[in-house]
Amino acid sequence: MRTYPTVILTKEMIQAAKALIPATEVHRTVASEIDTLTGILGEFVFAQYFYHNWRQHRVGENKGDVDFEDIEIKTSAFPFNDRLNLLVREDYARKRKPSFYVQIIIDVPSRRADDISPGTKAYLCGWATAEEVDNAPKRDFGSKIGDRGGYRCHYIRITALHSMEEFPAVHSVSSVHGSDGSGKSQTEP
Repeated sequence: MRTYPTVILTKEMIQAAKALIPATEVHRTVASEIDTLTGILGEFVFAQYFYHNWRQHRVGENKGDVDFEDIEIKTSAFPFNDRLNLLVREDYARKRKPSFYVQIIIDVPSRRADDISPGTKAYLCGWATAEEVDNAPKRDFGSKIGDRGGYRCHYIRITALHSMEEFPAVHSVSSVHGSDGSGKSQTEP
C-alpha cells in the first residue's frame, strides 16, 4: 500500500472547528451528521501540513470561495483504505475551477461516525488538477445517512492522485503564473 502523510487531530483543533460550525454551515444535501466539522478539520489539516500551522486557514472568511488561494480541500470522514476516492460534486466542479483539489481522509472508526475524537489520524491522500477532475468519470455515491445522494460526483481513486510530496513544487510554479482561475497572479497585492 502507498504511504500518505498524516496529521493527528488534537482536542484544540476539534474544539476550534466545532466553534466555527455556525459561521460555515451551508444549506446543501447532507451526506453525514459531521459534514461541516469534517470540512473544517480538513482545512486545518492542510494548513498544518503545508504551512506547519493549523491556525493559518481561511475558515469563515472563504464561504463560497476556494479554501486556500487556488486550492480546494476535499475531506471525507471514513475508515481509511486506499480504495477511497477524491469526490467532487458535478455542480461544484462546474462553478469553480481551483488549480488543485487536495483529498484528505479523516480515519474515523465507522462510516456512520457522528463525532471525531482527538488523536484521530487524517491522511493527505494526494491532489489532482481541475482539468483532471473535469475529465474523471461521474456517479452518485449515495449518502452515509440514506440511500442515494441525489447528485453525481467526479471521482478519482486516491491511489491515482498525485502524491503530496510533489505538491509544494507544483503549487509554487502555479502560484507564480496565476493559475487560480481568476487570471490574476498570486504574487500581486
